[in-house]
Amino acid sequence: MSDETANNSNGWNTPEFRPDLAFPKLTDDMVERLRGYGREETFAADVKLFKQGDRQVDMYVVLLGEIEISIPTENGGCKVIANHRRFDFTGELNLLNSQGSLVEARTVEETLVLRIPRDGLQRLMRAQGDIANVITSATIWRRIGIIGDETGGVVVMGHAGDAETMEVHRFLLRNSYPHRMVEAAAEEAGATDDPLAENESALPAVTLSDGRVLHRPTITELADELGITELPDPSIIYDVAVVGAGPSGLAAAVYAASEGLCTIVIEGTAPGGQAGTSSKIENYLGFPTGISGQRLASRAQLQALKFGVRFAISRETITAEQVDGIHKLTLAGGITLCARAVVVASGAQYRKLSVENYAQYENRGIYYAATAMESLLCRENEVIVVGGGNSAGQAAVFLSGVAKHVHHIVRGPSLASSMSQYLISRIENSSHITLYPNSEIEMLEGATALERVAWVDRATGERTDKPIGSVFVMIGAEPNSGWLFGTVKLDKKGFILTGGEEGFESTPYATSVPGMFAVGDVRSNSVKRVASAVGEGSVVISDVHRYLADHRNQFAVEPNSALAALRSAGAAAAVTSQA
Repeated sequence: MSDETANNSNGWNTPEFRPDLAFPKLTDDMVERLRGYGREETFAADVKLFKQGDRQVDMYVVLLGEIEISIPTENGGCKVIANHRRFDFTGELNLLNSQGSLVEARTVEETLVLRIPRDGLQRLMRAQGDIANVITSATIWRRIGIIGDETGGVVVMGHAGDAETMEVHRFLLRNSYPHRMVEAAAEEAGATDDPLAENESALPAVTLSDGRVLHRPTITELADELGITELPDPSIIYDVAVVGAGPSGLAAAVYAASEGLCTIVIEGTAPGGQAGTSSKIENYLGFPTGISGQRLASRAQLQALKFGVRFAISRETITAEQVDGIHKLTLAGGITLCARAVVVASGAQYRKLSVENYAQYENRGIYYAATAMESLLCRENEVIVVGGGNSAGQAAVFLSGVAKHVHHIVRGPSLASSMSQYLISRIENSSHITLYPNSEIEMLEGATALERVAWVDRATGERTDKPIGSVFVMIGAEPNSGWLFGTVKLDKKGFILTGGEEGFESTPYATSVPGMFAVGDVRSNSVKRVASAVGEGSVVISDVHRYLADHRNQFAVEPNSALAALRSAGAAAAVTSQA
């Protein structure tokens, strides 16, 4: 591995891992250009530059000497994963966000480094394109290695199939955070030090890198503890706040930040939205063999991070109001942020079946995504897919490769009106998929998890009853616009009305509130496709630019009055305009 050394654990020595991309050397010219963003410092031997869990760590470029990179192990020791020498640099994905470092760095001998602080790193990522690409690529591949390392990240203890354990597991997976799943012994389920909670399970339990254990943490608590979220800066009025990190929101964030706008994204769960749960998208331009929704979302998020976008993950937006041209968004937990413009890309939420006991089996047999994680639960078993759209078709095709058989249930007489032809052809020609048109599920049974399902053909009255423990429900979605009721104009179904006579201006994405735009699935009459969502997210930024330019004088002259009004309305923190 050239001047690098790595251990023999799985993450670093699999055929898929690319050490040449994970540990590239900077050229003389690159290092010379980097000098303008940092300063030279000399450290004695055996100095810890940063430890696991540290946030906002600087980047160190080795000029002379050696830096050892290690991962702490469970027994209190550490495992060396790399040795950085001349023109190597430290850092992994945490260089691009506020996550705590997953590794530790220590000087092996007296070492001369070029130390680049975070503000300098952000400037160089914008100004030095070739260096930014090298750094971005390296951080990605180093994170891949850590994820694959058996000692990296946090440890999640719980029971397979348990709803809360699956929620934690899914959250960490979708946010690409390294973790290991450990099956708990039966007697540990009720273990707790709290005498008032003798009958309450303490699982799932998440063991952090410093040894602390979080019992049944909420997703918000976990995101805050691990640094997955980046809370809004109360000293900034952002140029644009993007609500939602689906394809449209991520596209808007990338284009906004790349064009110099101070941008923050607010997302309730993880980047990708509903598209992020798709096992494979095969009709997205540029990916002839298809790409998973999560991988597409991860790449888009990395692009956004490269340009300096901040991500407030696991935070729902509760309310929005506008005072003297400034938008104030209130997030769950009472956190507020202010922005000159808002792009609403909050998408839609999954619809549910009207079946008795339905809620009882959510995440205990009823799922809304068919990814590799869910496929492990139904390998060699019969499963059901419900829905007639592309998401349902993609799930049926994917699951047919791992399940014993897929029973595909649709309410309509066929798939022709709602599904792409390539998926219809694959379903019709698969011996592992049986299509049930005009059918609906009418019964769900099981003790602690789903065990049996019955459905009926409404046209013939024929009833089918089978011992099935996994149902994938993909019957469309409803707009995530409840937080905007009374703020912007909505259609009868709750989708946001934009453009024409409904918008504050005639552009297609303008809502009824000046400076607030809507894109993607949450917008009325939008095309529910990933490609169109990405298109809307990228195009809307030209409208945002024009709006900000047209109101430049207002923002420059009146920010104090706007902030005063916000404070009088109950803003918790003083907010000052960013230059």
